[in-house]
Amino acid sequence: MRVINFNAGPAGLPLPALERARDELLDFQGSGMSIMEHSHRGKEYDAVHTEAISLLTELLGIPDTHQVLFLTGGASQQFAQVPMNFLPPGASADYILTGVWSEKAHEEAVTVGKARVAASTALPDKRHVRIPRQEELQLDPKAAYVHLTSNNTIYGTQWHSWPDVGEVPLVADMSSDFLWKPTDVSRFAFIYAGAQKNLGPSGVLIAVARKDLIARGRKDIPKIFRYSTHAENNSLYNTPPTLAIYLCRNVLAWVKGVGGLPRLERWNREKGELLYGTIDKHTGFYRGPVEKESRSYMNVVFTLPTPELDERFVAEAKKAGMVGLKGYRTVGGIRVSTYNAVTVDNVKTLVSFMEEFVRKNG
Repeated sequence: MRVINFNAGPAGLPLPALERARDELLDFQGSGMSIMEHSHRGKEYDAVHTEAISLLTELLGIPDTHQVLFLTGGASQQFAQVPMNFLPPGASADYILTGVWSEKAHEEAVTVGKARVAASTALPDKRHVRIPRQEELQLDPKAAYVHLTSNNTIYGTQWHSWPDVGEVPLVADMSSDFLWKPTDVSRFAFIYAGAQKNLGPSGVLIAVARKDLIARGRKDIPKIFRYSTHAENNSLYNTPPTLAIYLCRNVLAWVKGVGGLPRLERWNREKGELLYGTIDKHTGFYRGPVEKESRSYMNVVFTLPTPELDERFVAEAKKAGMVGLKGYRTVGGIRVSTYNAVTVDNVKTLVSFMEEFVRKNG
């Protein structure tokens, strides 16, 4: 029996995508071997690769000005690779700090060149409980780019409207909320997202990049780290993580089959309303630290009155078939990750558990 998986990442995958992989694992389309055994230059894998790009382009409405890239190294590698490509000597980039991962991105950028903090929502205890307002952003109109993290898995905050950065290229780490709803890709010069939240397994990172930005990227870095190298070779410059891309294709096909991103957004908002409604109903017991207008629909965080109750909540939920609810190791509490593969019914099960738990322990 499968559990209800609320892990923050690697996260659960839609069951139909997994079942398709199971059925094709030993013999992919009558070829006599698994997709992971096929050459990345062969026609069998090429068809999967092309379909994954096509599906993502269709679902997001990616314009001709942008290109899809499959990369490795996860978002953490992009923290360094973005400034390596887009931060020329003598220039400066702006970073908006809203959590741990945006802070790590800034730390890496500083090792490459000049990276300003255009805004930070860090409290004295280093927690983040909100997204900055437009008037708080101290942006440099001559910046090489502006970088933000769209959703903050640890602190449970999320951008719900994009900042106005003028003509400066906007770069976004969307690892934890990529494809949660329709997105106007044209607003961004470079989007990158680790697949292991909403799109597939760990091992592959998806980027959606503006072609002109890639073309003018720095050439004084090793070829393997140039985005232009991967763009010119359709993400096949070296052997890509073929099995991970295949599984992303399966997930993208599932997304299209259930009605695309508008349907996912409706489900995701319903899940958030169920959880936050329960937290707000029992504010003396379930304590949500995030300001309401900044609440994440992907990672719902809260604490109980004592650490002991936090631990009991996680343990009893696990006995009830729900896993992955323990908060991030540095902040504690509870974290409910409600990525696309988590169903509304899964969340209704958790909400029923929360109601019973507060009845017994409140």
